[in-house]
Amino acid sequence: MSITTETLVLPASSPPRSSARRSRDLPLIPITILVVIALTAIFANFLAPHNPEVGSLTARFRPPVWQAGGSLDHILGTDQLGRDVLSRLIFGARVSLVVGFTAVIVAGVIGTTLGILAGYIGGWVDQAIMRLTDAWLALPGLTFAIFLAAIVGPSMWNIVIILGAVYWTRYARVVRGEVLSLKEREFVRLAVVAGCSRMAIMWRHILPNVVNSAIVLATLMLGVVIVTEASLSFLGVGVPPPQPAWGLMLSDGKQGLMVGYWWLTVMPGCCIMLMVLSANLLGDWLRVKLDPQLRQL
Repeated sequence: MSITTETLVLPASSPPRSSARRSRDLPLIPITILVVIALTAIFANFLAPHNPEVGSLTARFRPPVWQAGGSLDHILGTDQLGRDVLSRLIFGARVSLVVGFTAVIVAGVIGTTLGILAGYIGGWVDQAIMRLTDAWLALPGLTFAIFLAAIVGPSMWNIVIILGAVYWTRYARVVRGEVLSLKEREFVRLAVVAGCSRMAIMWRHILPNVVNSAIVLATLMLGVVIVTEASLSFLGVGVPPPQPAWGLMLSDGKQGLMVGYWWLTVMPGCCIMLMVLSANLLGDWLRVKLDPQLRQL
């Protein structure tokens, strides 16, 4: 009698995810758009074909190059003062990025700090910060920003401070909720038993665990801040002329929209739309990737 032996074949373990697979998960289009805008803003002095603040009255209202009367010297046409639209869009990207990112950072630092203090210390500190936050949230954001801009005057850095002062409340509420959950966790209780001070616990144990939420909120707030900055410039209380800003270009071109000078409003409007949409899509992707509950779905 022969004895047959069977070979037990174990299922091969699935290979680790390759870098190509991970790269397919990235929102490539939003990231590409934001990188292109960032590089355009950084190298605006080299990319802009003309001075964005100086024009020629003999070159007023020239259409884009693909329309009759257009020229390669002004690819996207000129405005009512003969200034090159492409050059103003390129330098306007710098204004939007500087104001957007700086205002988001200022708001994030203020709101995260107050949210951690309110959530961990509690008591009257929590009550005072949260009541201030509720009062701040009761004010319409754009109206409040217009009011502050009218007081301090139009300036790019004044707008940064104003937007940071208007939108810190979003961070404070989100971070406070995170901290209320974190301070009941075991690692925080062990730090208290070990004799760590409140400041050390908030800095070394609480802050690193709320950074993810703050980053996600920052990417989502970037679009809101850029739209608010464009609105302030459109209303004349934002970045002062002749400095190029996309909102200011919309304001300057609105009168020519009904008489056929569509490029004066469509071009900066498309830039604002692309930047805000890309920032929101990137924020949604980060929210999914950095939230452990959503990662398990």
